[in-house]
Parts: sequence; structure tokens; C-alpha cells
Amino acid sequence: MTPRPLNKREQDLIKLYTNCQMEMTPKHFYSKWQVSHEQLAQICSRSLSTVRCWFLRGRLYRYPLPTDLRHLALMDFLLEHFEEISPELFYQLCPRSQSVQESQTEGN
Repeated sequence: MTPRPLNKREQDLIKLYTNCQMEMTPKHFYSKWQVSHEQLAQICSRSLSTVRCWFLRGRLYRYPLPTDLRHLALMDFLLEHFEEISPELFYQLCPRSQSVQESQTEGN
């Protein structure tokens, strides 16, 4: 397969994305949504002990990585706007979720 060339529109979109400061701290996400530390760990693909360190004080405190902040911001966006996103678009963004949902539906 031959890679598609980028035209001006795609190049502009890349610039927009690279300048996007989409981030949310774990404490802000935790105060906004009723989630557990386990769920935060799942969202960010981190261990539970890492997530717990985000909420500690002192020398044991660990600052989340930029990827963690982006995962939380994206999850916040999805929680806020899920109904506005068509199923087709959502499954293009998260193709695994369609197979998970189908397997859950078959189990009922």
C-alpha cells in the first residue's frame, strides 16, 4: 500500500493537533467524576500503585506523565460528549470497543 500524500488541510490538522494542550490532572478528573483509583489506572494503562502515588504528598508523590494527562482529558471529553458522537465514528476511534460490546450483547 502506498502512503497517502499530505495536502495543506492535513498539514494544518497536524499543526493543530501538535499544538493542542489537551490535558486533565488526575485530581481534577477524580473530583469531577465518581471513579475509583482502579478505573483511573485502566483509563491511563497504569498500575494501581502508580495511580495511588498521584494522590500522595511528600517524597512518595509521583507526577503523572503527559500521556496520562492526555488520556484523562480524552476520557473526560468522551464522557461529556458521548451522546453527540455517532456510533460509526466512535467505533472508528475505538474499534476494539465494538467487538467488546458485541460480545457483551451476545452474552445477554
